[in-house]
Amino acid sequence: MQQQILRASCALAWLAVCGLAQAQSAGSFTVRVGATHIAPQTRSDNLTAPSFPNTKVDVGSASALTGGITYMLTDHWALDLPVGLPFKHAFYGDGAIGGVGQLGQTKVVPATLFAQYRFGAANASFRPYVGLGVTYSKFFKNRTTAALTGVTGGSPAQPTTAWIDNKFGLTPQIGMVWNFHERMFLDLAYYKSMLKTRSHLSSGQSIAMRLNPDVVAIGIGWRF
Repeated sequence: MQQQILRASCALAWLAVCGLAQAQSAGSFTVRVGATHIAPQTRSDNLTAPSFPNTKVDVGSASALTGGITYMLTDHWALDLPVGLPFKHAFYGDGAIGGVGQLGQTKVVPATLFAQYRFGAANASFRPYVGLGVTYSKFFKNRTTAALTGVTGGSPAQPTTAWIDNKFGLTPQIGMVWNFHERMFLDLAYYKSMLKTRSHLSSGQSIAMRLNPDVVAIGIGWRF
C-alpha cells in the first residue's frame, strides 16, 4: 500500500511539473488581472511667455485596474502586452505658482508592448525577468480649473483650456513570476517610461514636461 501511495504521489508530482513546463514553454499564453500604480517624476520647463518667472507644473500619481497577456516565443523570450483602465492624473502648480493648487487633470492610456527575457527553466517556480518596451501615451479628456485660468490671464467668460501631445517612449522593465500553483502565478513588475511631452494652452502658451514615471504593477495570472 505504501509503495502504491508513493507511486501515485510521484505521478502527481510529475504531472504538475509537466503542466508547469508546458504552460511556460514556447507557444503558451498567460493572462493576468491586478493593479498598476504610476508615479510621474516630473521635471517641467517654464511656462512660455507671457508668464511669471519660474512658472512650472507637477503631475500627481494615479492607480488603475490592469492586467495583461503574455505569449512565450521560446522557453525564455516572451511578448507581453499590459492592458487596463485609463489612468487619471492631476496637474498642480509648482515653482512660482506652487500655492495655487490643482490646475487641471487628464486621462491617459499608456499602451506598451514588452519584449521580455525570463531566467530559469521553463518549469521553475520562480522566474525573474527583464524587459524592454515601447510605450505610446494617449492623453484625452483634458480638464482645467479656474486656477489655471487665473494664472494665464483668462476670465470666467473665456477660461483657459489645455491639450497634451501624445508621445512614444522607451520603457525598461524588471520583474518576477512566482508559480504558486499548477496553473496560477503572481506577477510583480517595476518599469520606468522615458516620456517627454508638451501641454498646449488656449492662451497661446505651452509648457514642456519630462514625466518619466515610476511604475509598479502586480497581478494574479492563469496559464493556458
